[in-house]
Amino acid sequence: MTESEQRTALVTGASGYVGGELVPRLLEAGWRVRVLTRRASSVAGAEWATAVEVVEGDADDPATLGRALADIEVAYYLIHSMAGGAEFALRDRELAHSFASVADAEGVQRIVYLGGLHPDDEELSPHLASRVEVGEIFLAAPVPAAVLQAAVVLGDGSISFQMLRYLSDRLPVMLAPRWLRNRIQPIAIADLLHYLLRAADLPAESNRSFDVGGPEVLTYADMIRRFAAATGLRSRWVVTVPVLTPGLASRWIGLVTPLNTKVARPLVDSLIHEVVCRDDADAVLGAPATPTGFDDAVRAAMIRSKPDPFTVLRR
Repeated sequence: MTESEQRTALVTGASGYVGGELVPRLLEAGWRVRVLTRRASSVAGAEWATAVEVVEGDADDPATLGRALADIEVAYYLIHSMAGGAEFALRDRELAHSFASVADAEGVQRIVYLGGLHPDDEELSPHLASRVEVGEIFLAAPVPAAVLQAAVVLGDGSISFQMLRYLSDRLPVMLAPRWLRNRIQPIAIADLLHYLLRAADLPAESNRSFDVGGPEVLTYADMIRRFAAATGLRSRWVVTVPVLTPGLASRWIGLVTPLNTKVARPLVDSLIHEVVCRDDADAVLGAPATPTGFDDAVRAAMIRSKPDPFTVLRR
C-alpha cells in the first residue's frame, strides 16, 4: 500500500489504556494514525509515539478539533469522564455534540465510540447513563457511527480489571453487596481491539450500536473466584450482604485497593446492573479468530501487570 492509499484514523484518548492499545493495532493494519491529546508529553513515552502525528489541545476547543479531524476517514472517540460532581454529564454531552459537528464539517466518514454495556429497562447510574447518551448523540449525528458497548475489559491497564485484580488478590474472604451476583459478560482487551478495528470497515449505511463481550457470562463473585484460580491464589470466599450501598462499597474499595474512591464509584455503580450482550455483533463485525476465555484473558493481563506490593494475603 502506498502512502497515498493509506487511510487515516484519529484516536482520541490515546493516553488512556484502550486508546494506547488501539494505536499500534491500527498501525499494524496499515493505517496512518493521528492522536489528539491535551498534552503531547502524555504519549511521548509510548513505543508508537514517533509513528503517529500528535495534535495537542483540548477536545472542547473547535479549532483544535478542526486540526485533529482534518482529512480523517475514521475517528475513534475514546473520551470518558470519570469525575464526579453535577457537571460531568453536561460536559460529556457538549463534547460529543461538538465532536460530531466538527467531524461532519471536516468530512469524516465514520465515528467509532466505545460506550458501556447496559440493560434497556432499568434506571441507569449517572455515569453509565451519560455513556449511553453520548452514543445516542453520535447515532443521531450526520456522520455514520458505530457505538460499541462493553462491560468489564480484561487487560492490565483497564481500571475495571485493576479493581477485580486487587479485590481478588488482597481479600481471601469478603463481605460484598448482593449485586455481585448479577451477570456480567467481560471481554478481553484483544477481542475488544478486534471489534474496534472491524468497526472502521463497516459500510457507510451502517449506523448502529453493537454489544460486544467475551464467550463467557459470569457473576462478579464468579470472576473473583476464577481470577484466584487462574493466578494460583487460594480459594476466595465471597459472602453477599444486602446493606452495602454503591457509595459505601466505593469507599470500601478505596480503602482496600489503590483505586481512588472517585474512580471506583462509577465502576461500582455499573455493577448494580446485569450487563450481558443482547445482539449478535459477530454477525456484522465478525468474531475474533479465537475468542479469549476469562482465564486466558486474566493470565495474559497478569503477565504485563506490575507486582502488587501488598502481598500479605496473596496466597
